[in-house]
Amino acid sequence: MTIELKRLDGNTAALSAEDLQAFKAGFKGAVLAPDDPAYEETRKVWNAMIDRRPGLIVRCTGTVDVVQAVRLARAHGLLMSVRSGGHNIAGLAVCEGGLMIDLSLMRGVFVDPRGRSARAQAGCTLADLDRETQAHGLAAVMGFVSATGIAGLTVGGGFGYLTRKHGWTCDTLLGLEVVTAEGHIVRASADENAELFWALRGGSGNFGIVTSFDYRLFPCGPEIYGGALAWRGEDARQVLDAYREFSAAAPRELTSVAVLRRAPPAPWLPKEVHGQFIAAIFICHSGDLAEGERLVNTLRGVGKPVADIVTRRPYTQMQSLLDATQPKGRRYYWKSHYLPRVSAELSDLAVEHLGKLVSPHSAILMFQIGGALNELPAGHSPVGNRDAAYVLNIAGSWEKPEDDAANIAWARAAFEATRGCSTGGTYVNFLTEDDGAERIAAAYGPATLHRLAALKARFDPEGLFNHTKRVSG
Repeated sequence: MTIELKRLDGNTAALSAEDLQAFKAGFKGAVLAPDDPAYEETRKVWNAMIDRRPGLIVRCTGTVDVVQAVRLARAHGLLMSVRSGGHNIAGLAVCEGGLMIDLSLMRGVFVDPRGRSARAQAGCTLADLDRETQAHGLAAVMGFVSATGIAGLTVGGGFGYLTRKHGWTCDTLLGLEVVTAEGHIVRASADENAELFWALRGGSGNFGIVTSFDYRLFPCGPEIYGGALAWRGEDARQVLDAYREFSAAAPRELTSVAVLRRAPPAPWLPKEVHGQFIAAIFICHSGDLAEGERLVNTLRGVGKPVADIVTRRPYTQMQSLLDATQPKGRRYYWKSHYLPRVSAELSDLAVEHLGKLVSPHSAILMFQIGGALNELPAGHSPVGNRDAAYVLNIAGSWEKPEDDAANIAWARAAFEATRGCSTGGTYVNFLTEDDGAERIAAAYGPATLHRLAALKARFDPEGLFNHTKRVSG
């Protein structure tokens, strides 16, 4: 059987039965062609807007499998994509007609509690890493949805509830195991392949396939003070005013996220507000529990909250509190900005566009990130944007393809209206499929983009890793 695969140059490569058999002889994982029963489920990712069909999927069980897959792609000049968690908004994990290298079976986590570090394979989700590290009262700096893959999160920067205290996720990296475009296994750290280490701390998937990550861990939990407060939509402006003051004064142990949306039918929200506009603030205080309660009490006095589930809870539970709002199989379209502050103008615009929501699943979110990341120089890593204090995410989410145009238009309108409130920068992991060179430049800035392009030419001169938010080599 011959398999037709798309090449990097746009032409087609014919992989003969002999070629495929030779590859399988050195490959331990599953090899899935489009007629394989497991193909359909494996090709699907979190965002149902992404409906690409790879010509072949190879499911790696370890680093040697990744080496074999890269060498196959290189030998035939194949278009190639890499999947870990499959949670990227732009669907970068799946290429059309090419070779998809699937790392999602590589989910080992090894914790060194004395050294406060962990090595995690690239297929891990946030939940995998949190589960193992929390057994020792430690945590890595991760994101907000437990099903997110650690790999894409980290090489694109990464932020979460612990970012204010410890910086971007990539700022906490100790080292990486990487398969290069030549199919070699190398170590990247401050002492080995330092330029590659720099590039992979925010430069996305442009420079190699990371097969494992070494993270610095920090004391956290297992219990924190956190949860969410919610108010009726008519109080949204008052809530955002309170959020601005509360978040600006909060110590770094406390991170808060403001959310404007229609109330989902969640059990923690009273039935009478389901489907109605609400304003909510999600809170995680990872320091002294009593101090966390004291701080949150100031928010409890704002207006008349309709729900309050801020309490002592496991950190792993806090990490999954937003999961139900992000189920696999919905259609998602995001636009985002970095913010220097939550201004009165931004609050007015957010409330205005809340009133124009098209889907009951969409939301406007403001993630607080200011703190440790602002203290490092701009060139410390490609992720940069060290003037940011918040991330604004205009998160379109809906069910049916026929509603695409209206929901995308809503997100774009809210994005354009709030552009003047931003730093001018954006988060590369939140870029959608249609975001091109202008937004990539906004994510990195000219000096960093120039350095990344030079490193791309050095580490991947043939452009094998091109199914990414690309920097030109």
